[in-house]
Amino acid sequence: MLNHVVQHSPSPAARLDAAFGALADPTRRGILERLGRGDASITELAGSFEMTLTGMKKHVHVLEEAKLVTSEKRGRVRTCRLGPRRLDDAAQWIAEYRRMLEQRLDHLGAFLDRTREDE
Repeated sequence: MLNHVVQHSPSPAARLDAAFGALADPTRRGILERLGRGDASITELAGSFEMTLTGMKKHVHVLEEAKLVTSEKRGRVRTCRLGPRRLDDAAQWIAEYRRMLEQRLDHLGAFLDRTREDE
């Protein structure tokens, strides 16, 4: 059973792709902002975004697949809340990308300084 879980766990790249894919849509970013203020039902979210229940369910499903949102159904009401991932993978990737760009700019700055000294 453990091997099954390990083999089917998404890779870090797949988790990152899912997070960025989910965040690519402004409605889904808005849902995350709304859930940051507190849990909400699908019906409440759909009303806030002037969207059909079916449309909102699709957005919530994408967020759930990315582990950014979880939902629980009690009776006829499905309540959504922020999920366990909290964008840690995306934040780490962005920080690494920023470090790489800053390092390249530092190298460029050093090169320009050397060429100015040679003049």
